Amino acid sequence: MAQKKSSTAPKAGRIQAPGYGFPKDKKGLLPWSWAEQRLKKSHNYWITTVKADGSPHVMVVWGLWQDGRFLFSTGSKSQKTKNLGRNPNCVVATELAPEAVIVEGTAELADVAARRKLLASYPRKYKWDMSSMTDDILSMKEPVFAVRPRTVFALYEKHFQSKSTRWKFN
Repeated sequence: MAQKKSSTAPKAGRIQAPGYGFPKDKKGLLPWSWAEQRLKKSHNYWITTVKADGSPHVMVVWGLWQDGRFLFSTGSKSQKTKNLGRNPNCVVATELAPEAVIVEGTAELADVAARRKLLASYPRKYKWDMSSMTDDILSMKEPVFAVRPRTVFALYEKHFQSKSTRWKFN
């Protein structure tokens, strides 16, 4: 069952990367709204899942950032579905590397309410008619995954050392 959006903002801190020269203090950290804006506006997203042999599988998907989670649909026989069925840990990244947002999280099947919201919002973002898929999506025949973030990284190339931020979720 998909979880509802958390009412508390994630905890911001510095990225832990010895040797990169990040400041020790929290001055200049990006606000969570900066990351959420890019998660909402990205057109394409990179998703990395784990194959049965432990190797990574990376693919481009379309999706929506809604209610504090990344939602995307995929075929029930896709490699992503097989991988997430075995291991729900995954990484989702936005398309623009100079203002990258990387979500480390856990995928779960979205509930019907989240699927309805996705079906209502998807055509506005992608200009794509999903009406032929609605019954299969709402009946849970075809998967819609919701990726719940554990850790999110923001890497702002223009201000890499001063503004790169890591958020931790409960």
